[in-house]
Amino acid sequence: MPSCVVPGPVEDLNGIREAVCIHTRKIFDSCRDKDCIEDLRFYPKAQDVDVINRALSVKGGSAQLLYVYVDVEPVSFNRGFYTVDMRFFYHVSLQAYCSSPAPVTVDGLCVFDKRVILFGSEGNAKIFSSKVRNGEPDLQLLRRTNSPIAVVEAVDPIVLDARIRDVCGKRDCDCDLCEVPGFVSECFGGQLCGGDEGRRVYVTLGQFSIVRLERDTQLLIPVYDYCMPDKECSCENSSTVEDPCCIFRNISFPVGEFFPPNTVRGENDFGTCCCK
Repeated sequence: MPSCVVPGPVEDLNGIREAVCIHTRKIFDSCRDKDCIEDLRFYPKAQDVDVINRALSVKGGSAQLLYVYVDVEPVSFNRGFYTVDMRFFYHVSLQAYCSSPAPVTVDGLCVFDKRVILFGSEGNAKIFSSKVRNGEPDLQLLRRTNSPIAVVEAVDPIVLDARIRDVCGKRDCDCDLCEVPGFVSECFGGQLCGGDEGRRVYVTLGQFSIVRLERDTQLLIPVYDYCMPDKECSCENSSTVEDPCCIFRNISFPVGEFFPPNTVRGENDFGTCCCK
């Protein structure tokens, strides 16, 4: 392959039959992470606040990742590196236990902020194409230069722990609720509330994610296999280890959730079937 510098057929070297020139996004840097997110504030639906105030305990249920807001900014005094700021919005369902033995399901929002630093190279060319929005110019694309594109892949998190705490004294501002996009709030079918009478719910989630920086480029490549990042995302600091996080760290990274299988097997194996 090193001698092949133009598209076209090549000799059969380890199954490589052709070199192809493609226009794609080249991955300049990527990382994967297993985040044990402790003590996330749970913002319940307004109709569930009374249930939480009367609950003796809450237990973990399920969580759904609704949306991830992603922002890319260059790192000062470190050319080619960029910070990727992410905000994860979760729809969390918990089981609240009151006086009756049957639990009551309560739904709410959890928000998680994450930052990583990745290498995205440099580019000064401005890119234009015929793919535009009908009826209006895309002002954001008109103002931007050739910046890398951040892509975040994540699966629905695992609910590791949930607990109720009585809050005394001065309350913190519910700033997370002020910055929730409208389409995220609509997923709950009602108003979200920070909780009343000094009771709050905190949730611990386990999140698998892959973050990468990409740029548009033209490449002459053979096809091998899926590329999987082998380094861990850099963290700001690590807190003391608790039991829920220890359990989460022992779970293997779900590679199959991020990449489609090469073959799909149906309920019945028709490969051995024959017609007479």
